[in-house]
Amino acid sequence: MSAFEAVVGLEIHLHLKTRSKMFCGCAADYFGAPPNTHTCPVCLGLPGVLPVVNAQAVEYGILLGLALHCQIAPWTQFHRKSYYYPDMPKNYQISQYDLPIATGGYLEVEGQRVRIRRIHLEEDAAKSTHPEGAPYSLIDLNRAGAPLIEMVTEPDIRSPEQARTFLSHIRAIAQTLGVSDANPEEGKMRADVNVSVRRVGEPLGTKVEIKNLNSFRSVARALEYEIRRQQELLRSGRGVAQATLGWDEAAGKTYVMRLKEEEADYRYFPDPDLPPIVVDEAWLNRLKAAMPELPAQKYARYVEAGVRPYDAEILAYNASLARFFDQALQAYEGNPQTLANLLNTGVAEYLNERGLEVQETALTPLNLARLAGLFERREITNRVLDEILPEVMSGADPVRLVEERGLRAVADEEALRPLVERVVAENPKVVEQVRAGNLKAANALVGPIMKATRGTAKADVVKRMLGELLGVEL
Repeated sequence: MSAFEAVVGLEIHLHLKTRSKMFCGCAADYFGAPPNTHTCPVCLGLPGVLPVVNAQAVEYGILLGLALHCQIAPWTQFHRKSYYYPDMPKNYQISQYDLPIATGGYLEVEGQRVRIRRIHLEEDAAKSTHPEGAPYSLIDLNRAGAPLIEMVTEPDIRSPEQARTFLSHIRAIAQTLGVSDANPEEGKMRADVNVSVRRVGEPLGTKVEIKNLNSFRSVARALEYEIRRQQELLRSGRGVAQATLGWDEAAGKTYVMRLKEEEADYRYFPDPDLPPIVVDEAWLNRLKAAMPELPAQKYARYVEAGVRPYDAEILAYNASLARFFDQALQAYEGNPQTLANLLNTGVAEYLNERGLEVQETALTPLNLARLAGLFERREITNRVLDEILPEVMSGADPVRLVEERGLRAVADEEALRPLVERVVAENPKVVEQVRAGNLKAANALVGPIMKATRGTAKADVVKRMLGELLGVEL
C-alpha cells in the first residue's frame, strides 16, 4: 500500500436557471446566441449604472443550502472582488465574502460525509476564446453577469472516484431542485479542484488548484495525474509548489497557469450599491415547504419498494430517469425491479449510444410500464424485448407491436413439438455430442428453434423439451 494519501476539496460553480442575470435584466439563457447580444450597461460595467439583486437566484441559493443541510444566513451581503482580466468588464466581480448565503452543510457519499464549507452567490465572467494561430483573443460578454452558485467543500475527499461521485450527486440535487441544468457540456456546471498529497497521519501538504474542469471525467483524470505527480515529487525529496494549474485534456497532464493568489490580492470590500439581504423565518419556511423529494429520499423509497440498492442509486441520482421512473411506477402493477432493470439496461444503452436524455425520446412512462409488464408476465422473450425496444423508444405501443407481429411468447409444447423434433432430426452430430455429456452443445439446437419462432419460443420450455427428447437434463 502507498504511504501517501490524497486530500481533495472541490469548488463547484452552478449556472442558475433564472430568466435574467444576477444583477440586471439581460436574459441569462445565452447558450447558442450570437456573441455579445445579451448585454446591457449594467453587465458591461459602464459608469453610473446600479445593479439590482436577482431574488430568484437568492432563493435558489437558499434551496441548495437547505438540501445540503446548511445553516442559512439570516443576514448576508455582497462584496466586490477585484481582479484585472479581460473577461471581467468592471475589473471586479460581485460575489460574497465573509457572509455567504449558506455554511456548514454536508453530503453523504459512499458512506462518508463530505462537509460543505460554504455556498455563496456571485456573477460569472465573460468568455475568452483563443483562435489557434491567431495573434489575438476574442471576448463574448453574453456570460458576463450570469448568476452563479459557488459551493466549496472541506478537504474531505480522498480519491478521484469519490470526487466524481460527489459531483454526480450535486448535479442530481441541483436538477431535482430545478435551480440549475447542471450540464457540464454546456458550461452550466464547472469545477475547480484543490489537491495535496501527504504521508498518512501527517499534516496537510502543499495544495495546488486545478481550474475550470468541464466534465466529471476531466476531474477524475486531472486528480489521478496530479496525485501521481505530487507523490513522485515527495518520494524524490522535492517539495510541491503552490500554484494554479490548468488541465491539458489531450496531453493528459496539468500545467502551471500562475502562482496562486492570496485572499488579500482580491481586496474584498462590501459593494456600496447593494443593500444587505435579510432572510426572515417566513421566507425560509416558505422555501422549506416547497422542497421536493431529494435524491437520497428517492433512494430510500426505491429500496423500500423492492429495488436493489445498486439500481436504486442509479435512478435516484439521475434526475430525468428518476422522474420518468416515478411516472412509470404509477402505471405499473408489477415488481418495481423489473422497471428498474429495463431503465438501467436496455433504455440506458439506447440513450448512451445516441447521447440523449430519456425526455428527448418519444418513450412514454405508460409504454415503458406496458413493456415491462409484457416481460414480467413472460408474454415476450428477451429476444423480442431487444427487438422492439428501439421502436418503443420512438413512441410505438409495445402491446400493439406484439399483437400485430405475432411476437407473443410461445410456451405451448404441443405447438413447439414438431419444430423441436425436426431440429433434432436435422442435427444428428449435435445430438450425439449432447448425449455424450457435452450439454453446452445443446445451444446449437436451441438457436434454430428460436430463429424459426422469431424469438417467441420460451427458451426454458425449449430446453426442457430438448432434454426430455434426448434423455438428458439441460
